Amino acid sequence: MIDNSTILIIGGDQRQLQVIDKLAKTAGKIILTGFDQIQLEYANVIKQRISEVDFSSVDRILLPIPGIATNGKAESKFSSEEIVLTENMFRQTKEDCKIYSGIITPFLEYIKKTTGRSIISIFSRDDVAILNSIPTAEGTLKIAIEETDYTIHGSNVVVLGFGRVGMTVARLFAAVGAIVSVAVRETADKARVQEMGLKPILFNTLSEEIATQNICINTVPFHVVTKELIDAMAAQAFIIDLASKPGGTDFAYAEEKGIKAIHALGLPAKVAPTTAGEIIADIVLE
Repeated sequence: MIDNSTILIIGGDQRQLQVIDKLAKTAGKIILTGFDQIQLEYANVIKQRISEVDFSSVDRILLPIPGIATNGKAESKFSSEEIVLTENMFRQTKEDCKIYSGIITPFLEYIKKTTGRSIISIFSRDDVAILNSIPTAEGTLKIAIEETDYTIHGSNVVVLGFGRVGMTVARLFAAVGAIVSVAVRETADKARVQEMGLKPILFNTLSEEIATQNICINTVPFHVVTKELIDAMAAQAFIIDLASKPGGTDFAYAEEKGIKAIHALGLPAKVAPTTAGEIIADIVLE
């Protein structure tokens, strides 16, 4: 329960607005940092600069979903103020203060280690990742439609990886009529791909199959779309990389070869910020 809690929300994007709306109905007090360009009318919500925040009074902290940069900087879409967090700020918090971030960046790993504070990765939860895969898949389909001059229906689409995002992406593209193949490593995943009526490809044979694919969608957070794989692609192939930074594609080599490649990050926030914000708010409330 957070009825009597003081929650500090630092920076972020449109998803945070939905989070604020939900939490304002439950939390005792919410402090916002990095929202000076937004008008919000809630009796228990106040705005403060980062220098004004009394970290010792805070019970929960919600950081920007992409986490905090190596230099401690927190991004905010709604402020011109530079927001920089320090180890000392986190040390001032209560020992039982819980800190939420979409992902745990190296900076946050350091803070967790040096301060002993509980830092929770929202996106490491299966339920969040599965629910977030829906707007991610819809955003991927939107990109594919906008960036190609042929219908997705009837196109050859290969999805690299069959995790929570890969499965939803493969299912959606198949639903609109694409001929979907899925690159996997495990025999169990191969069987599941077959069960879904899709074509499984083992990664070690992918270079032999890639030439016939119109669209390659990568969900693997490792360097899998290599120079060798790009060399094997058709000249008109299109790559959409959904993996977190730095992605799994050799983007420089793709550009050199004249193959269009897009690193599509943060799609839930771009295509469905309300839904994405509700998912985050529900998890924090839980």
